[in-house]
Amino acid sequence: MKVALIGDSLTEGRPGVSFVNILKEKFPSDSFVNLGKPGETVKSLYSRLIKTSLDSDYDLTFLWIGTNDVYSKLLKVQAQPVAENHDEFIKLYQQVLKIVMPSTKKMVTVSPSIVGEYIENQTNKEIKELSVLIQSLSEKKLMDYMNLQTIFEKELANTNSSTYISTNPFRVMFDVFFYKSEARIDRLSSQRGLKLTLDGIHLNSTGARIVADEYATVIRSTLGDSSIMEVS
Repeated sequence: MKVALIGDSLTEGRPGVSFVNILKEKFPSDSFVNLGKPGETVKSLYSRLIKTSLDSDYDLTFLWIGTNDVYSKLLKVQAQPVAENHDEFIKLYQQVLKIVMPSTKKMVTVSPSIVGEYIENQTNKEIKELSVLIQSLSEKKLMDYMNLQTIFEKELANTNSSTYISTNPFRVMFDVFFYKSEARIDRLSSQRGLKLTLDGIHLNSTGARIVADEYATVIRSTLGDSSIMEVS
C-alpha cells in the first residue's frame, strides 16, 4: 500500500519524535511518502500544492493541517501567511482537497492537535473551532475524519501538564538541530513539565506513539488486516 502524509512539521517529524518513522517500522512492506513541511499553514500548503505534481497512485492519504494557522500567530516571526478568517480557511481547505483527492483512493482529514498542553487556553479554543470546520466539511464530502484534538484532550485530562509553549522560532530551530534522539527529546519535554509534546506543539515519544496508533488503525482498516504486514 502507498500512503501519502500531507502536513506541516508535525508530519515531517522535526522537531520532536516522528510518528511517520514509527509507522514505517510498524508497516515495513508499505510505502510512506512524507509530504510534511515545517511552518505550513493551509494557505501556504495550497500555494505549495498548486506548484507540485503529486503522484497519482496513492491508496491512502492523510491531510493534517491547521495547527500553524493558530500557532504561528504566537511566534515572534511569522514565517507563513495564515487565513484571515474561518471563511478563508475553509475555502482554502476545500481547494487543497480538490487538488489532493484525484491522486488517492481514500482521503482522511485530520484535525489540528493542540497548541499548548493546557487545553483550556485560548489557542486550543481556536484549534477546536478549526476542528469543527474540518469535521463539518469532511462529513459533507463523505470523507473519514480523525479528531486528534479530542484524543489529545482526553490524554491530558487530569494531568498536571505545564503551560509551556515555545514561541521563539530560534528556540524551535535549536531544538531541531540539538534534540534529535528520542531520549534527549523526552528528557527536555520532562524538564518543561510536558506530557505529550516537546514544546507544547511538536511531539515527544508519547505523543508520537499516540498519533502513530491512530494512523495505524486507519491503515489496517483501509485494505484489511490480511493485506498489510505489520510488525508488532
